Amino acid sequence: MTTPPQVPDDAQLLELAREAATKAYIPYSTFPVGAALLTASGEVVQGCNVENASYGLTICAERTATTRMIVSSDGPDDADARRIVKVAIVGLKASPCFPCGACRQVLHEFGCQSVIVEEDGAPRAYPFAEILPHGFGPADLENPEG
Repeated sequence: MTTPPQVPDDAQLLELAREAATKAYIPYSTFPVGAALLTASGEVVQGCNVENASYGLTICAERTATTRMIVSSDGPDDADARRIVKVAIVGLKASPCFPCGACRQVLHEFGCQSVIVEEDGAPRAYPFAEILPHGFGPADLENPEG
């Protein structure tokens, strides 16, 4: 009998995000950010920001982790591996460090329920609807009449 993997708590997710931030490619901003996603299947996926001399091509930690989540799933039928339960975000030079607008939209696309940041040295979880009220997502495309 195999033991199921331990689901990390919010503090452990923040530590995994901090670890990811140390790997950031940030030659222009020198602002390292890391993210750790917890999927509905219990997997943790890390990401860091990757900058580019053409600033608009920079990819944030949250979107890097989301992309890695999709690639590591077994495909479109692997719904739990493609659904984000929560994401922890750490900026090594700023606390708290919330996702930018583009990342909020991407996280919403994959059902993110909670965002964890560090405030006053402790994890603080925010319901996703609180950081992206009235978000536009896949369900909005199903009813073209609103």
